[in-house]
Amino acid sequence: MTTQIALFRGINVGKAKRIAMAELKALIEELGFANARTLLNSGNVVFEGGKGATTTHAKRIAAALHERLGVDANTLVLTAKELDAAIAENPFAARIDDPSRFLVGFLMAGADPKPLDALRREFPNEDFAVGARACYLWCPNGISKSDLAEALIGPKHRDRVTTRNWATTLKLREMASA
Repeated sequence: MTTQIALFRGINVGKAKRIAMAELKALIEELGFANARTLLNSGNVVFEGGKGATTTHAKRIAAALHERLGVDANTLVLTAKELDAAIAENPFAARIDDPSRFLVGFLMAGADPKPLDALRREFPNEDFAVGARACYLWCPNGISKSDLAEALIGPKHRDRVTTRNWATTLKLREMASA
């Protein structure tokens, strides 16, 4: 069994796609995964998964969400090692003084990161980098005041990334390490 993290894009954001975390946890365990635990009310689940590709796990989880709860959500499953690698790759880690103002955009399986590079050119005054597993955006004035954050979170990139702030990302690592 390996520790894995499921990230869902758009669950419990606003009034759409509402799911109780107890239901989400139960769904994960019904699929045969063990020790499921959720973080916050935002579609983050840490669990123990058997052998098999994380992309296969993500597809199974997304299909079950649709079938059992009537919710469609882009789903990404990472191993704890992949999460650690994305955290280690952060080029802005030394300057984060407020984790709620820093976004990590985890690349969905098979997503082409090239369009994200275009965001860097489109918003040259924002601190943005694209790595192997994620993109990183420092928003010193707040996420809601960042034009690049709005573009990254928006519908154009819904199949490319799912974002978490730095505080949530570090909490997920802590849960995965426990």
